[in-house]
Amino acid sequence: MKRPLIKSCLYLAILGVISLSISLGAGCKRREITTSHLKILDHEEGEPSLAEGMANIDPDFEPAYLKLYRSGELKKRGEELWSMMRSCKLCPRECGINRLAGNRGFCQASSQLEIASYHPHFGEEKPLVGRGGSGTIFFTNCNLRCVFCINWDISQGGKGRPRSIEDLAQMMLNLQKMGCHNINLVTPTHYSPHILLAVDLAAGRGLRLPLVYNTCGWERLEILKKLDGVIDIYLPDFKYSQGKMAAKYSSGAETYPEITKRALLEMHRQVGVAKPARDGLIYRGLMIRHLVMPNRVSGAKKVIEWIAENLPKDTYLNIMSQYRPVYKAFEYPQISRRITREEYSEALGWAREAGLTNLEIQGFPP
Repeated sequence: MKRPLIKSCLYLAILGVISLSISLGAGCKRREITTSHLKILDHEEGEPSLAEGMANIDPDFEPAYLKLYRSGELKKRGEELWSMMRSCKLCPRECGINRLAGNRGFCQASSQLEIASYHPHFGEEKPLVGRGGSGTIFFTNCNLRCVFCINWDISQGGKGRPRSIEDLAQMMLNLQKMGCHNINLVTPTHYSPHILLAVDLAAGRGLRLPLVYNTCGWERLEILKKLDGVIDIYLPDFKYSQGKMAAKYSSGAETYPEITKRALLEMHRQVGVAKPARDGLIYRGLMIRHLVMPNRVSGAKKVIEWIAENLPKDTYLNIMSQYRPVYKAFEYPQISRRITREEYSEALGWAREAGLTNLEIQGFPP
């Protein structure tokens, strides 16, 4: 009898560990895996199996894109972005590749949409997750190509499958049907034409969830202006305060700090400060992420000071603590280790000194 009892205790102990936090997304996103969601987190095809009606959104909320859908402007903007792939300038690389001819740009994307997975995500910021999760769609490829990307197999390894715009629209509707609170578009920049055209289709079939533009932050103003009135929630990274660090760790993106600063100002102009609604969820606004990196590589102090000086003091800022060296990070001594408790506490101190009042503090990971 002892052996079965021991096995049973071990099994219950395993089930008792209900969550595991790991980094996810474009180099600095996080995911919490729970036993009740394991079977859908890596979903790639068919309808996800989570029960319907898990959560609802505020009945008074109407997503921004519906007005543009009704006027026909949403489809028009999608087509305008699509034509820009003929000599691609969708991102600050402005590589000029003819993606419409099947060629791949610097981001390694052609005009063929590729998606790695879609599913309810329970590891994002709390006001996005709620009870039903954030309806996350992971797009294949990336224009920034960080050497420490935790999702390098998606962003740089090509993991994913060809999908149609019709498929993307149906994914959005599936996530809504499952009770997700929003549509979370991860690494969307190089597929912005496809996204707008898919939203146009989905809106005509009943999509009513807010759109989250989950980006590395390195965005062209011209493209962001096409998204004005389409995106409800901007969720950008502000990765670096120094161009030399961006160039070293993100494939020569020396312009990252200055371009990202302009992009954040434009995002704020469009959607304003992110504030929870009556149900605790955020439906509109700017939510900034900063990943603290070892040896002050990210320049957290300057990032925080810029936010405090150029945006409202109650701007939502998630100070992220889960950096860990993966992919090519071990080739770079400065970022080849996890951050220390002191490095994270230092960043929190800077945020408080700067007077920022709307912080998400993760705590220090074990």
